[in-house]
Amino acid sequence: MTKIKIGIIQERKSPPDFRVPLTPAQCKQVTEQFPQMEISVETSPHRCFADSEYIQNNISVSEDVSDCDFLFGVKEVPADALIPNKKYFFFSHTLKKQPYNAKLLATILEKKISLIDYEALKGADGKRIIGFGRYAGIVGVYEGLRTFGLKHHRFNIPSPITLSGREEFDVILKSADLTNVRAVLTGWGRVGNGAQEMMELLNLKRVSPEEFLQNPNENGVYTHIDTPEMYARIDGIPFNKSDFYANPNLYRSALDEYVKHADIYFACHLWNAKNPVLLDQTFFQQNTRCKVVADVSCDLNGPIACTIKASKVSDSIFGYDPTTGLEVDFRNENAVAVMSIDNLPCELPKDSSEDFGNEIMKSIIPALLNNDADGILWKGTETTLEGKLTPHFEYLSDYVATAR
Repeated sequence: MTKIKIGIIQERKSPPDFRVPLTPAQCKQVTEQFPQMEISVETSPHRCFADSEYIQNNISVSEDVSDCDFLFGVKEVPADALIPNKKYFFFSHTLKKQPYNAKLLATILEKKISLIDYEALKGADGKRIIGFGRYAGIVGVYEGLRTFGLKHHRFNIPSPITLSGREEFDVILKSADLTNVRAVLTGWGRVGNGAQEMMELLNLKRVSPEEFLQNPNENGVYTHIDTPEMYARIDGIPFNKSDFYANPNLYRSALDEYVKHADIYFACHLWNAKNPVLLDQTFFQQNTRCKVVADVSCDLNGPIACTIKASKVSDSIFGYDPTTGLEVDFRNENAVAVMSIDNLPCELPKDSSEDFGNEIMKSIIPALLNNDADGILWKGTETTLEGKLTPHFEYLSDYVATAR
């Protein structure tokens, strides 16, 4: 029986990420269920599970995992820490030609590394099979409510990163005073579904988009909308999803009709740069009610004018001045309080890691064992051991060239 050895690498990106691809219990489960699999964990001073917890689950911990067949991480591996001629799994953040990672991808090719990017792994239906999106939505709702409480001096709930886990997190979320509050949530997918999961715990009644607009004075409610409600044809022809994706220039934003009647807006949608802007600066200048935006999607300088930067876990809220378009203290009377943390799952690292690890066990481990019979891993493979981009990712060649 040929052994397959997996290495869990230390997260080296700064600031450090506390998440892991597989928890100690999951590592134990994998090795017990599949004797042909072996797991070694690179020692780390800052992950959310201590080295000793892996050792207690009969998983070896080492300072050197270079003998492993596959190396699993979470965030980008710094270029100087990449081991040549290895197969890596991590989020590279290069698929959209992010300028700050062009050098990383160039180094991966130079070191003849095979990179399987979690973000590119998809099932037969074309949908992503793995990610932290669910927990981005879960934590995003909490942080949005925390922002609302602080902005309006209603309550002061603790930062999620200070909590013990989901049990305490959920209890605090349920206790938030949302008397007379109206909220709008946009988007489905992993992020939106995670947010919806949390919205169901709140002291708010869900109403249809139509009810939300027809009864603007009904408080203690929220509505969850998606693309058909967010956009409208400029010429008044009814919304058609296929037409919208083919001709976004023929559409305008209709989101303002909802958000102007809300106290909190949770943004969890996917957005394409070709799509119309959703909420521009003029909207925020004219809006008098919605003073809290939890931008979980965090598209900088994109569809929502107030998202002028990504906020940090340690400094999660900033103010947006609609008049100047500049950052101000969020406590200022006319300021919109914005929460736009771009790594929300890090605030519940153990829970989000467990959720992510379950998806690895469901989709990736079987593919490793059956030699990728369904081609799942190959379709998500960005680079090869020969130092080449795979056919699916040749569109990145000009991007790589900018770093050389």
